[in-house]
Amino acid sequence: PPLSRSTSANLCLATGVRGGVDWMRKLAFRYRRVKEIYTTYKNNVGGLLGPAKREAWLQLRAEIEAVTDSWLTLALKALTLIHSRSNCVNILVTTTQLIPALAKVLLYGLGIVFPIDNIYSATKIGKESCFERVIQRFGRKVVYVVVGDGVEEEQGSKKHNMPFWRISSHSDLMALHHALDLEYL
Repeated sequence: PPLSRSTSANLCLATGVRGGVDWMRKLAFRYRRVKEIYTTYKNNVGGLLGPAKREAWLQLRAEIEAVTDSWLTLALKALTLIHSRSNCVNILVTTTQLIPALAKVLLYGLGIVFPIDNIYSATKIGKESCFERVIQRFGRKVVYVVVGDGVEEEQGSKKHNMPFWRISSHSDLMALHHALDLEYL
């Protein structure tokens, strides 16, 4: 039988399937909660871990710093310089899934220089798509400097005419900090 106007105008919204209304609400709630936790503990991840785990975490970070010749401290100095400038922001594009990436940022003490809205996961869409989203968000009349160690970052930076600063050794990181400190970047 032919459909009447009333039945053909009905909108069926799937509730339990991915992309359905309920699923989207749950996802939105989950990300609001993640953002709340990130924002609350970005300056104090020890408060999230509790006293015992905090001590173990601090010990592990100290060991990582010793083994890497203070790689994290130097990276944080460069990122802090950028963060302190009123017209600059740090943006992180990673192939790690978003929630584990946020956890890593907090555990490495980088939450203070990376606002949660400036962390992009390229797991499903690739770094190229993330670069395009960043450009959409901040515009084309902005100077971007891509810092990384991979081919994907370098190719993406070239495609969008962005300078690329390769970090493959400790001296590269020191040179970046020096260039920032002298305001060449």
